[in-house]
Amino acid sequence: MRSFVRLALGLIPAIGVAQALPSTPISTPAGQTEAARDPLLEALISEALARHPDIAKAKALVDAEKERIPQSKALPDPSLSLGIQNDGFNGLQIGKMETSYYQVMLTQPLPWPGKRGLRGEVTSLGAEATRAASDRYRLTLIADMKRAYYGLILVRGQLELLDQQTLFWQKASDITRVRYEVGQGAQADLLRSQLELNRLRQARLSLESEERVLLTTLNRLRVMPADTPVPTTARLEDAIPQTSPVTTWVERSEKESPELLAARLGIRQAERSLDLAKRDRYPDFAVSAGIMPRGSLDPMWQVGFSVSLPIWSKQKQQRAVSEQEIRRRAQSSETESIRLLLGQRIQERSAQMVSALATIRIYREGLLVQSESSYQAILGQYESGRAPFLSVLEALNGWTSDRGGYLQSLAQAQAIQIAQEEFNLAGTPPISATGLNAGSMGMGGSPSGSAMPTSPAKSGSTSAKGGEGGPAMKSM
Repeated sequence: MRSFVRLALGLIPAIGVAQALPSTPISTPAGQTEAARDPLLEALISEALARHPDIAKAKALVDAEKERIPQSKALPDPSLSLGIQNDGFNGLQIGKMETSYYQVMLTQPLPWPGKRGLRGEVTSLGAEATRAASDRYRLTLIADMKRAYYGLILVRGQLELLDQQTLFWQKASDITRVRYEVGQGAQADLLRSQLELNRLRQARLSLESEERVLLTTLNRLRVMPADTPVPTTARLEDAIPQTSPVTTWVERSEKESPELLAARLGIRQAERSLDLAKRDRYPDFAVSAGIMPRGSLDPMWQVGFSVSLPIWSKQKQQRAVSEQEIRRRAQSSETESIRLLLGQRIQERSAQMVSALATIRIYREGLLVQSESSYQAILGQYESGRAPFLSVLEALNGWTSDRGGYLQSLAQAQAIQIAQEEFNLAGTPPISATGLNAGSMGMGGSPSGSAMPTSPAKSGSTSAKGGEGGPAMKSM
């Protein structure tokens, strides 16, 4: 009977270690920061970018802003005036009296030279700012897709662990029942195995619910029916992100951060608006031409020229110059504020990545190996009668908890990399799932029953369940 127990109990860790530890080392060539290429993820992102209505909306807004550029540079509309001048009230005198005539007059306003060009520049910079905002939609959508995708992989990895543990507990329940029936086992062992089976069923319900939510999120982002399957084959350990120098990320943010680009464009737009306000202190003109038919008499004609008089410039034009100067200073301050916040987030995530990779290394080089060794040692003690059956079960649950924590750490490393590539100003939304640890199993994560430390994947302000992150702008 004991040899059968040893075979059943030893089967799961042997399978698990082969799956938990990837064959490739964690280190990669210097400068490599991108995760391994995943064709399925790339296809899902392409679908989302092609179909999501927010991307279509952003493109339409950019096109709409472009239509404003020629409007802002166009001349003011001319005015047409029609009139009649008549001598006396005893009837029309047109053709009889020289001073009686019809009048057709056309007037064309003309802005001071340079005003139209400056208005066009202001509008053009506004269109570029709208394009930068559309880049935020794109980056956020890609980040949401990645968070939901890796969250789905995490949940399915936890479900695989749950399947392994359920298989063991089912075998354990059968073994303890047989031993109890023949008087060789304690009733407590039988009850404990049945209790853990129910707890595993409870954990499965939670994980399956998370899987459905993440699947629904992926399909919503790529505009597909909610129940469309996404047959993932990748594993979290196949694409471990790597650290990259902070200076590299700062340089990239200067070129790729939508908020920083929009803020810089805002400075340029404020400068052009200031130039336009200064140019508005100069008068505008108008030219007019008209003809006055007089019936049988020769027609008269008229040409005129008018100029506006900015006599109220202290209350209007000068105030406008002061307003635009203040707005330019405010925009410069906003740009510096965004740069400082973005630099802080980059520093934070770089430190988080170093910690996450160190945690992954500890799992792979220490915890996973040690927890398996601990399990094997207690199994040997159980065979020799020096340890109770419960200690063997707790040791196995501790090893499973370590594997679950390892998956959570891998997912959190992906979350950090995603937020870094998104240039997220709001922090690092984590990717997490229900863990098969002490909290879900009802016992300690070690043979002695002590609780496992909190996984790094549990930190953060928001959850990636459902693919909702905390981007600086509207989430997809």
